[in-house]
Amino acid sequence: MIAIIKYNGGNVSSVQNALRRLNSESIVTDDPELIFKADKVIFPGVGEASSTMKALKEKGLNQLIPSLKQPVLGICLGMQLMCGDNEEGGVRGMGIFDVDVKRFPPKDLVPHMGWNMISQLKSPLFSEIEENSDVYFVHSYYCGLAGSTVAVCDYIRPFSAALQKDNFFAVQFHPEKSGLTGSRILNHFIKL
Repeated sequence: MIAIIKYNGGNVSSVQNALRRLNSESIVTDDPELIFKADKVIFPGVGEASSTMKALKEKGLNQLIPSLKQPVLGICLGMQLMCGDNEEGGVRGMGIFDVDVKRFPPKDLVPHMGWNMISQLKSPLFSEIEENSDVYFVHSYYCGLAGSTVAVCDYIRPFSAALQKDNFFAVQFHPEKSGLTGSRILNHFIKL
């Protein structure tokens, strides 16, 4: 069973529908016990960083998530909140990944919205995914490049399209909205 973390952010139903299409059972929950016992955990995200961290802290999920031992996948805001300092709302993330979150400079359209290529793929999530595959992004903040970077995208500047450390995986793009490539990435996570 996959636990999808429920909080004040959106996009939970899109993730659950994508898992359903892959014949994978999931539950949407904010119950720490159910999350702790799940085979895998997905931390999705559409929303604002400081209000989301506040909601996570109220349930103790900000301490639970970094302690999990099963595979965990952060998506978009979920990825950003698994990092360090975040310029959105001046909030501190969970520090799973040693990289800070910054706002894109206004040198091009912000938010970065739409299809863009990912490259330098170095994770089991990207097994059999071709270099320069297109995935779908919607974000105004980004994680810089770090030792845990396992995929790169270039929009205004190169940034981490995906991160991995131990049992923690995270993607800035939305695999649930990224067509066949996104489905394959989610399926690789399911099979970890």
